[in-house]
Amino acid sequence: MKAFIVIVCACSITNSLWGQGTITGHVREANADETLTGASIRLSDLSIGAVADSHGNFSFHNVAVGTHSVEVSFVGYAPFSETIEVKDKQITSLDIGMHPGEIQLADVTIVSNDQHALNTLSPLDIKLRPTNTSQDILRMVPGLFIAQHAGGGKAEQIFLRGFDIDHGTDVNLEVDGLPVNMVSHAHGQGYADLHFIIPEVIHSVDFNKGPYFADKGDFTTAGYVDFQTKNHLDNNFIKLEGGQFGTMRGVVGMNFRDPKTSKVSGYIASEFFRTNGYVESPQDFNRFNVMSKFTVRFTDKDRLIVGATFFKSGWDASGQVPQRAVTQGLITRLGSIDNTEGGNTLRANLSLKHIHEFRSGSYFTQQAYAVRYDFNLYSNFTFFLHDQINGDQINQRESRMIYGYKALYTSSNQIFGKSLITEFGAGLRLDNVNDIRLSHTVRRAFIGNVKRGTVDQMNINGHYSGTITLTDKWSMVAGARFDYFNFRYVDRLNGTDRSVGKAIVSPKLMINYQVNPKAQLYLRSGYGFHSNDTRVVTAEMGKEILPKALGFDLGLDSKITDKLLLNLALWRLDLQQEFVYVGDEGVVEPSGKTVREGIDFSLRYQLASWLFLDSDVNLTRPKAKGAPLGETYIPLAPTFSSIGGISFRMKNGFNGSVRYRYLGDRPANEDNSVTARGYFLSDAILNFTRKAFEVGISAENIFNVQWNEAQFETESRLKDESIPVSEIHFTPGTPVFMKLRLCFFI
Repeated sequence: MKAFIVIVCACSITNSLWGQGTITGHVREANADETLTGASIRLSDLSIGAVADSHGNFSFHNVAVGTHSVEVSFVGYAPFSETIEVKDKQITSLDIGMHPGEIQLADVTIVSNDQHALNTLSPLDIKLRPTNTSQDILRMVPGLFIAQHAGGGKAEQIFLRGFDIDHGTDVNLEVDGLPVNMVSHAHGQGYADLHFIIPEVIHSVDFNKGPYFADKGDFTTAGYVDFQTKNHLDNNFIKLEGGQFGTMRGVVGMNFRDPKTSKVSGYIASEFFRTNGYVESPQDFNRFNVMSKFTVRFTDKDRLIVGATFFKSGWDASGQVPQRAVTQGLITRLGSIDNTEGGNTLRANLSLKHIHEFRSGSYFTQQAYAVRYDFNLYSNFTFFLHDQINGDQINQRESRMIYGYKALYTSSNQIFGKSLITEFGAGLRLDNVNDIRLSHTVRRAFIGNVKRGTVDQMNINGHYSGTITLTDKWSMVAGARFDYFNFRYVDRLNGTDRSVGKAIVSPKLMINYQVNPKAQLYLRSGYGFHSNDTRVVTAEMGKEILPKALGFDLGLDSKITDKLLLNLALWRLDLQQEFVYVGDEGVVEPSGKTVREGIDFSLRYQLASWLFLDSDVNLTRPKAKGAPLGETYIPLAPTFSSIGGISFRMKNGFNGSVRYRYLGDRPANEDNSVTARGYFLSDAILNFTRKAFEVGISAENIFNVQWNEAQFETESRLKDESIPVSEIHFTPGTPVFMKLRLCFFI
């Protein structure tokens, strides 16, 4: 009898070991060539879940043989469910096409994974918030604020996690894998101009905060924002917009060939925008964009995506206004001291991306790209401080080529019976800035060069990341990144030629724990580095040129009810050093160790089937370490910010939102003796959408608040002043701005 029991038990164990199979799948839009990254997949009878990766893929290993119910959900799409049969030692593959449907927060599923439900902006988010350019979409990232201070043509100033990031020094921006940040730029390190993207072709925006992600390297200190454009337009369309201040905009997008019936498909889109702006001196701002993207499917497992864009822009600008000039009645707050500021810029991109899927379900993606970029900017921040005769107007210009290649291999396997997703990546980026200069000008006429040279910068990188599912509740992501930089600067004014190389390894670790089906805790930690300009590196040889950044996040994702989703994160970021190259002066501005810590809170609540509430609150305490007592403030670093609003989408075609954004007062200098004033603004948008057309109206700053968008403590001298004055200089924010639009779907 005992022997029989032993045999039965042995057979049971053998069955449990070998009576298992694998489920793999791909989630996409049913009527378009778009993967649904972040879609939630659950085996409801087993109470286990997964999240679709960047290719829209998912997998379940060691699934018991038999029938199982697969449920797939994604916000804004109708739920999908199917009963499948899993066979012993076999792979069951699913191709899941999801149709647009109602927006339901119930479709958000929390699983033990490093994918988080609040970290992707969808086309619907973008549609229901006022946008004039793709740069405005950055405002939708929780805790990220932007400020424009050069007539609309210049890249915006960015604030995030206690950083005044200038124009992109400590946040990594990409579009379809193309780098946006410009290393060693004429105006400042990391300059990131997103105006070359047409908002209507954006499919999604992925973002995250901190230096925790092995595939993100240079500039990823405070975080990253990754734009993905559409592979196929939902409809052919023509859109016309018009608003106050001589504002006009036209956009057209046309598909060629259907991806469901043709091996070659794609679209072309173009945009023209112009405005005089709300300031007294007309900005004469104009922007032209054209982009094309097409996909070639060699086989079901092989495809090539080709993208090309061209962008050109020109503008005049009123510049920054000294507060005393307004107080004394010399100008109004919408006036200017030097109205000959402005500039022009151009960017052309070409990208080739090849994606191959192996029979095992692994992916190999490789991308080659080239970028042509020109920049020309006239500014005057100090007026007559240095030159009391001609004034202090400067010209910053450059012309560069960027060449790059990146490769990525991802696979889903098992180790000791546990699911393991591995990622190997490598990349190369070369920047050749043939002529980068800072010149003294008067009313855009050349006087003399302050700085002039050539920059050659190379980055070779590689990374590994492994995600292992330890149990149904625990998962871990461990990885490391290697970066090697070579910096070279040839000074054409004094004839020096300096170069230096440096390598750095940045380890990362994330741990996720699912408390229950409605709550997940996560711990993130990782090293990164503060990005430095070539001119800083070659001027400060012998010092740390890739100063380390160490970050920690402790967070909670919680779905308290089917209609309420919360995220809470406590974080800290320590930087070893923050050298800055001041492009306006041509000097290196040293800074020592810093620490930033804070709390991020996000809420999403569905009030009704058609009505949604969202709010993001960010508290930060930035501090300079080792500075004299009372001088530990970091100028312009945000300490309290919040965005939020109510959005609606009704079945009768009406949709829209009413939103707010708040930025608190913050120190403008190291001892907090000067304050950059905060603001609270409200915006609204209303659309009526039908199958063949859409009409809409948007309003920015609906209560017509007088606010300052960009603010700096600057020492300057006006024409008739005998001594310089240090005080707040600002660019005025937009007054109430109304815009109408009409879109035809063809």
